[in-house]
Amino acid sequence: MRGFTQDDAHIFCRPDQIQSEVVGVIELAQFMMRTFGFREYKMVLATRPDHYAGTPEVWEQATNALMAALTAAGLPYEEDPGGGAFYGPKIDVKLADAMGRGWQGPTIQVDFTLPQRFNVCYISEDGSEHLVTMIHRTVLGSMERFFACLVENYGGAFPVWLSPVQARVIPIADRHAEYATKVEDVLRRSDVRVDTDVRSERVGSKIRDAQLAKIPFMLVVGDKEVASEGASVRLRSGEDLGLQSIPDVERQIRSAVDSRV
Repeated sequence: MRGFTQDDAHIFCRPDQIQSEVVGVIELAQFMMRTFGFREYKMVLATRPDHYAGTPEVWEQATNALMAALTAAGLPYEEDPGGGAFYGPKIDVKLADAMGRGWQGPTIQVDFTLPQRFNVCYISEDGSEHLVTMIHRTVLGSMERFFACLVENYGGAFPVWLSPVQARVIPIADRHAEYATKVEDVLRRSDVRVDTDVRSERVGSKIRDAQLAKIPFMLVVGDKEVASEGASVRLRSGEDLGLQSIPDVERQIRSAVDSRV
């Protein structure tokens, strides 16, 4: 890869706040995994490597805080001895690819080195200065790697809300192309990602191509559909829902998007 894009953010807190802040990040990461449809993933606690910054005592405190956060969240986890970054221990969420291999997704890392380097402090109750603890967190991780895992998780058959093209209008013959374009315009005004297959191909070929592209909704329009101002709806699974009005089609697509089914 030429680039690496990460949804990184940082939390500054006191040492006694590490556990509660990490629990909050874990809950956010779990919400994101559920939303994107990942049902199987592993939590991995990576501990102090051979070469590290800071003292063993600080490492132990940070590691214990991460362990306590995982326990408080009720999550089983595996340990990765020596797998932490040189500046602190971390929790990795491992996503599985099509071959069952684990890839790092969301990450929560404790860092007590950067606050020291930049002298980032807070004022305690007694008026004295103390170094903050920094928590690095990503809720998706590397965007490129996350998208790769997402593609494999669904086998390319994304739920409607994630599909690049949510619906395709398929005119049966050239004379139905104008009506097909009108249907596309109506759906576009409702923020549906839709296109129209105006190729001079057999309708069976157009439907097969749309299924291969894993487009969720196929709207076939011919003489009957033009006369009734509707469309015959087929799903990429092969299910035929029959003739429906365009407002009904629109509501069905919007419902699937809004519910993220």
